[in-house]
Amino acid sequence: KAQELVRSSAEPAEPFAAPRRKPAADDNGTDRTSFWNRRFATEDPWNYRSPYEQEKYERQLEILPAGLIGRALELACAEGHFTRQLAPRVGHLTATDISSVAVERARARCSGQPNVDFGVLDFSAETLPGKMDLIVCSEVLYYLDDLAELRRIAKKFVEALTPGGSVVSAHAFVLRDNVERTGFDWNTFGAQAISETLAATEGLVLERSIQTELYRIDRFRRLSPDGVATDPVIDHVPIHAPIGVGVARNIVWGGARALRRDVARSERRQHVPVLMYHGIADDGPAALARFRLTPAAFDRQMAWLRANGFHAITSEQLGWSIANREPFVGRPVLITFDDGFQNFADHAWPILRANDLTAEVFLVTDLVGESARWDIDSGPPTQLMDAGTVRRLAGEGAFFASHLATHRAIDGLSSSDLAAELLRSRMFVERWTGRPTTAFAAPFSVTDRRLGRLARECGYRIGFGGKHGPADLDCDPIDLPRIEVRGDRSLEDFVARVEAVLG
Repeated sequence: KAQELVRSSAEPAEPFAAPRRKPAADDNGTDRTSFWNRRFATEDPWNYRSPYEQEKYERQLEILPAGLIGRALELACAEGHFTRQLAPRVGHLTATDISSVAVERARARCSGQPNVDFGVLDFSAETLPGKMDLIVCSEVLYYLDDLAELRRIAKKFVEALTPGGSVVSAHAFVLRDNVERTGFDWNTFGAQAISETLAATEGLVLERSIQTELYRIDRFRRLSPDGVATDPVIDHVPIHAPIGVGVARNIVWGGARALRRDVARSERRQHVPVLMYHGIADDGPAALARFRLTPAAFDRQMAWLRANGFHAITSEQLGWSIANREPFVGRPVLITFDDGFQNFADHAWPILRANDLTAEVFLVTDLVGESARWDIDSGPPTQLMDAGTVRRLAGEGAFFASHLATHRAIDGLSSSDLAAELLRSRMFVERWTGRPTTAFAAPFSVTDRRLGRLARECGYRIGFGGKHGPADLDCDPIDLPRIEVRGDRSLEDFVARVEAVLG
């Protein structure tokens, strides 16, 4: 009966989005040419057209020496987005990249600019063209093997420049350089180390620097034989452009207290916090304040998790660790939401994505697209996500499971009705998301002796009932505890509860 209902009522799932690629800085390819050709197999791999990247280009143009520049060399020109903007500022521009795929796209993009020549160049292994008045090197020095190679490249810059010529370097701050300030969580050195290395290179002196919270753009000058170094001009400016999720998920604002890669190497634990949320909204019925966090409060909690080295797992991963008696690696956290409110999509999901976290949402499947009628006595019922929103978020990396079909407490259901709700709910979630669904959360956290047995017979392996506290390797996977995150508690209370699980 449930199968027939699903076939007749549910729209088919859309194909999955492609799996999220690792950040380029984490790829360990050994052949650099092949590495970069693979990166450019897909056009515009770093969203060069985004407002964030375009604002960065504008600041690189701003920092160029005044007047027309004679001969310029662009290293790592990629697909030519900045090349096209740089060309009018120079007499002749040689744009190079290690990837022939990228160079051909750049050549096509700049076909109407006769003062630009293109070439394939591995600037680490090959000699740089000489007698340059300007060298531009943006967002690429991270990929060198180590600081020794960076020092060698810096000497190449000096040799390729005419006396008085300039090097413009644009790179992001990385936590590995300074864990106490905002930076990208990449396993590389970053702007601080790059700037310090260039400044320590004989013959180069920093003239001007434009610095934001996320990156710095520096202009170094090759000293003439009789040249005198002067104090650099340092401009601190805000970032006005919106930051896309592809960039934001790698940022730890305000610095990190622990890095994910470090705790993954050093920490193994028996317990994991499973956090239970309901709504994320600024307003709602006063009687339901306990079950509602403001977006600002939720943002602070997720930022704390990110800054302290936590990574999000799913109920499937939790169940696997319990079944295999496998200790949890690093600092995992399972973030769950009951009910499937629309405010999860509006407020919680963007915050989770920006902090490189995900969550598992338990849906009341018969009421998807309607409202939380079980709260009618407390005030206007909250809107629930519809099936289209569920499909979209599943494609973006959110996970969904069952909160049964009607949100009725199971002690008021007959065994046949309970089984029907368990089965029907699981089938609908699978239909909407295209993924197998094996987890449920009991409405109102009410359980009884029938629930575990019927859930297993209906295809579930993981369940959350009324128990409170952290999950551990000795838990019954069909009756797991959670930690309720209340809207009337402080950030300090949240931190204390999570840290108590770390032990």
